[in-house]
Amino acid sequence: MHNRLIARLRTSKTPYHHGDLRSALLDAAVAAIAESGLPSLSLRECARRVGVSHAAPYRHFEDKRALLMAIATQGFQWLTAAGRAAIDEVEDPKSRLDAYGAAYVRFAFEHPVHHRVMFSVELGPIQADLEQISGGAFGLLLECAAGLVGPGEDPELAAVAAWSLTHGLAMLILDGRIPADRVANADGAAALAHAVFGQWRGPLSGGGP
Repeated sequence: MHNRLIARLRTSKTPYHHGDLRSALLDAAVAAIAESGLPSLSLRECARRVGVSHAAPYRHFEDKRALLMAIATQGFQWLTAAGRAAIDEVEDPKSRLDAYGAAYVRFAFEHPVHHRVMFSVELGPIQADLEQISGGAFGLLLECAAGLVGPGEDPELAAVAAWSLTHGLAMLILDGRIPADRVANADGAAALAHAVFGQWRGPLSGGGP
């Protein structure tokens, strides 16, 4: 999956147009991370890919961390939108939580670079604006979990439990630990998520579905 992503990024030449430098730099950063890994990312490399001077990126990003923050912000916005769309017309509490979890795994599969950056230690202390944006994604998870747990249960703990399972599955997929035939595409990744959720509610719970 990673090889296909790199090939797509290499062949998708988006020409840089004056006035859209910020977006072009973000695209270049995502492509650079996909090819060489996050630690090797630099503003200089992004400038080279876009075809501008080494100083040009600093008009939009103070440093590498600011660039990573922008990628993470974009990712959390996309994740929140995907999660909202997944649960929008689902009423059953279990189905809502599963739908959000599957959307999370699908997002990670479709945007692996963004997903890794969103949770990278290289972001350092999270700024208030990113914390607020990332809170939207967790807020949806909390909303789904709160609708499922009973009185006296801690909805935040339930949300963390659900997140741990979903995030763990997403990382196993991104790290290539799941057989490729199980996650050949985004639909396969989402289907696997639903199957895993079913296992925890069924055979692994010691009870019924």
